[in-house]
Amino acid sequence: MNKTVICPGSFDPVTLGHLDVIKRSSKMFDHVIVAVLINSAKSPSFSIEERIELLEKVTDGLKNVEIVSFEGLLAEYCKERGVDAIVKGLRAVSDFEYEFQMAITNKKLNPQLETIFLMADADSMYLSSSMVREVASMGGDISNFVPPCVHDRIVERINNSKR
Repeated sequence: MNKTVICPGSFDPVTLGHLDVIKRSSKMFDHVIVAVLINSAKSPSFSIEERIELLEKVTDGLKNVEIVSFEGLLAEYCKERGVDAIVKGLRAVSDFEYEFQMAITNKKLNPQLETIFLMADADSMYLSSSMVREVASMGGDISNFVPPCVHDRIVERINNSKR
């Protein structure tokens, strides 16, 4: 039986924590869709195309991983794509409260859809994209937070925005 899961997020930028959840999901499921949310209400640091490009680079060796973008309700997108479950990484209790509400909402909108929570690896449970952006903007070393190809792009973006 082929099982398809989706790992949704903004990935602005992709962190080692995101990559950990994607890699672990790729070992457990037949097909993993990494879905980059298009949210017109936010002003991301990286365009949707850049985030997809970066995700494609860091997941290059994972043959069962597909990178896409989507707009609208996740539960509806999952119906369209035949997704069996949503995979979300949890870092802290505060993540659980929000993600639990989202899981119930998605289940109400799409009763066949399950949500699976993966605990963050201890090395990355403190990571968030916003924290990475903040540290980088203040000149801090983010090499332990993001894959190398993402690191260079963030530093380049921060340096260019300061000019």
